[in-house]
Amino acid sequence: MTVSNYSKILEQLKTKRAKYNKFLKHNKPKEKKCGMDKYRCEICGRAGGHIKKYGLKLCRQCFREIALSMGFKKYN
Repeated sequence: MTVSNYSKILEQLKTKRAKYNKFLKHNKPKEKKCGMDKYRCEICGRAGGHIKKYGLKLCRQCFREIALSMGFKKYN
């Protein structure tokens, strides 16, 4: 089940509280504890090429776009 399907089903079940709670109990996506997918870019959502240092939580592509505005310098 994809995340989009998960959110669509939740919208349909909001009026039926008991079924909504039961659905959440058994079908809620699990929080990642380890692996590549645990950390995602805060801007675009990519999981690969992730920069966690200094609490940036960005992929390398997004970091290149906004690095100058954050105060990083590009060296040749």
